[in-house]
Amino acid sequence: MNYATIPIQTTGQIALPAWRSRVLFLLLLGGLFGLMMRAVYLQGIHNDFLRQKGDARYGRVVEIHAHRGMITDRHGEPLAVSTPVESVWASPGDVEITPAQTVRLAQIVGLPPQEVKSKLSDTAREFVYIKRQLPPDQAAKVIQLGIPGISLQREYRRYYPGGEVTSHLIGFTDVDDNGQEGIELALQAQLGGKAGSQQVIKDRRGFIVEDVASLRAPKAGGDVALSIDSKIQSLAFREIKQAVVNHKAKSGSIVVLDAKTGEVLALANWPSYNPNNREKPSVAVLRNRAVTDEYEPGSTMKPFTIATALQAGTIKPNTVINTANGMFTVNGRTIHDTHPDRALSVTQIIQRSSNVGAAKIALSLPPETLWNGLSEDGFGSPTGSEFPGEAEGKLRDYKKWRPIDQATIAYGNGISVNLLQLARAYTVFANDGELKPVTLLKQETPSLGVKVYSAATVQEVRDMMETVVKPGGTAPLAQITGYRVAGKTGTAHKLENGKYVDRYIASFVGLAPASDPRLIVAVKINEPSGRDYYGGEVAAPVFSNVMGATLRMLNVPNDAPLDNVIQSPGEVIGEDA
Repeated sequence: MNYATIPIQTTGQIALPAWRSRVLFLLLLGGLFGLMMRAVYLQGIHNDFLRQKGDARYGRVVEIHAHRGMITDRHGEPLAVSTPVESVWASPGDVEITPAQTVRLAQIVGLPPQEVKSKLSDTAREFVYIKRQLPPDQAAKVIQLGIPGISLQREYRRYYPGGEVTSHLIGFTDVDDNGQEGIELALQAQLGGKAGSQQVIKDRRGFIVEDVASLRAPKAGGDVALSIDSKIQSLAFREIKQAVVNHKAKSGSIVVLDAKTGEVLALANWPSYNPNNREKPSVAVLRNRAVTDEYEPGSTMKPFTIATALQAGTIKPNTVINTANGMFTVNGRTIHDTHPDRALSVTQIIQRSSNVGAAKIALSLPPETLWNGLSEDGFGSPTGSEFPGEAEGKLRDYKKWRPIDQATIAYGNGISVNLLQLARAYTVFANDGELKPVTLLKQETPSLGVKVYSAATVQEVRDMMETVVKPGGTAPLAQITGYRVAGKTGTAHKLENGKYVDRYIASFVGLAPASDPRLIVAVKINEPSGRDYYGGEVAAPVFSNVMGATLRMLNVPNDAPLDNVIQSPGEVIGEDA
């Protein structure tokens, strides 16, 4: 074949329309212009969007906890203080941690490694606590690990120097420093203050590198001065604890009042708990039994029945009442005395704690008169202490009383009180018939009370109550060297399922010095299970020890010779109410 004769064809370039290149150029130019305008809009006009995105990645708002106010006793001794601690927190999405670091972090904070790993695995969360309230030196070890995304937050932890001695009164706070019980709860608004907040910036590894601004400054809580005297509180706590242990009782409570001002100088219970231990005790142990528990006061009510009758003019101290050998039947129910007597004067009814005598005196009064007297003494009403969970007690409407109800209320059955309420009622016998309001806060000037009885009536009742602590009375063990004492015992059967059972509440409430009372001490022992269970055997010695030591501590002048204590021969006279 002759290849030279074959014609060769050449391929030419395809010509594109000129308008297509112009359109492409315009589109690119338009896109570039749009990006420029968007940049100007975001950075110059609407820059909040970028700032928010940046803050989301590198900024955090951290809460600044407020310093909680201090609680002190009346002399400025601290009862509750806040100490700085550190809490370890993390932003899971920023955390970069090795398995070895996880184990070491868990060891430092005292948690299982798996729990730490679980907290850090939820990357959708921006904030999670790993461990709250670590001591500063322990928290420093966490930071030394250098784990990105893990930081510290300053907080405060409550510390109670008095421990179990003041626990029922002061209460405690939770992990967020909010009051949960006692004064901490009652005065939360004053003590708590207000938390603040601060904006911070983190670097790309999650470390806080700059404090940007304080958004809201924290406001510290205010300090509170209580009426409590720490020395008297310690004394009262020691004595009530020892009495409960010695008599194998279920519990015990004691209240010490300044008779002139109504200030609570001590309030203690046993069993108790340590509020510095964050493991929450049982509800039964947490209760401030002196304020929250109602009980039938028994014969400690008799002075009020007598005072009401004296005020009404139906009896005098030397009026003789037929006590019928200690048996008196009303509405088919027989009232008993533990020591039968044919007849007793009104003074002897108090001294020997005669239920029959008190019942007959009560029945000599119109029901409304007796009810008014007891109501004006504060029974059935709050004390005004504003303590959380305070029991009001029960004083039923006199219109619903049967004769047996009126008779038994005379010696403290069918009525209920709390111990603080009963102690407060006895202020009428210390202030010429004026009922004082009680307070747990230190007072600069005494509060005005309410007049209930005349000064003459009160003096007569106080003279009667002095015979209670002398030989022949139910509480010679309440005597105090160098001081005259006026008081009243109670030994009340406990009411269970509507029936009285052979378990008792032994009590004693007294004033001293009897010539011009300065203090009131009320003692209650719940279910003493030893051989002794009368108020004069179980509660009166506690009163004597606490009242005597407190009077000397306060340098109250003696109103009796130092050889005034007379030992009662034989057994203590008992009572059945």
